[in-house]
Amino acid sequence: MIGLSCDDLAMEAPRVKKEIIEFYTSRYDEDARLSSAASGVLEFARTQELLRRHLPDAPASVLDIGGGPATHARWLMADGYSVHLIDPVERHLQQARSRCSCTTEVGDARMLTASDQTYDATLLLGPLYHLPDRTDRLQALHEARRVLRAGGLTAAAVISRHSALLDLAATNRLGSDAAMQAILESGHHDPALGFTTAYFHTAGELISEMTEAGFANVRLYGIEGPLWPVLKGIETHTGDSLTDSPLFSSASTAARLTETDPAIIAASAHILAIGYRGPSEHR
Repeated sequence: MIGLSCDDLAMEAPRVKKEIIEFYTSRYDEDARLSSAASGVLEFARTQELLRRHLPDAPASVLDIGGGPATHARWLMADGYSVHLIDPVERHLQQARSRCSCTTEVGDARMLTASDQTYDATLLLGPLYHLPDRTDRLQALHEARRVLRAGGLTAAAVISRHSALLDLAATNRLGSDAAMQAILESGHHDPALGFTTAYFHTAGELISEMTEAGFANVRLYGIEGPLWPVLKGIETHTGDSLTDSPLFSSASTAARLTETDPAIIAASAHILAIGYRGPSEHR
């Protein structure tokens, strides 16, 4: 089902929270997030590196759930993959259509329109951020697994529990101790601190949710590594871009060297889980 309208889908699927749609529609340019500041460029490059390492060979079919303005769909298509992109934000879909030949659909990660065992790989590189209820996150993961063919993989990204603390401290925006302590204890982000409604995972929670959703051979990777707050802090305080600097290269190397170290994974702003649907499963 391609080209469903928001009105059509509203009768079938859960609604994404209004403040999240408004944030990405009128307050924030997701298309620029991974191409401007060094920390965003690092996130993009490392996500691309990890996906290229794990995805089945092209021309495998990929369902990019919550794929935004085709940030990853563009290079996946260029690599020869067949990509269908789903997002609840019409602005993102318009941007995706103008930049990429992937097919698109307005939709919700918790209720996919695809049939069982349709895709070789599914990506959840954003939806889990904005599902503060564990039940909803598990539903999205179950759906991502349901539409996988036997042996297929899901790549699911989350925001790390300590990312807000490291971000705000590096940019001298750390405010109330009580507000930050509440986030560290509960994982529920306070939109008053910036961003929008969101949930920040621990590594243990991500493993638990992937496993409960039925994925096998789950592995976690720290995406940006431990030096991303250094990049963000220096750029914020100096106004100078670090994307082509030796420090950026050093941060990339550090991320790669520590990507599976349990003691370092949580220092990344984002954590990527890779999980598989067993080859002998029928549902």
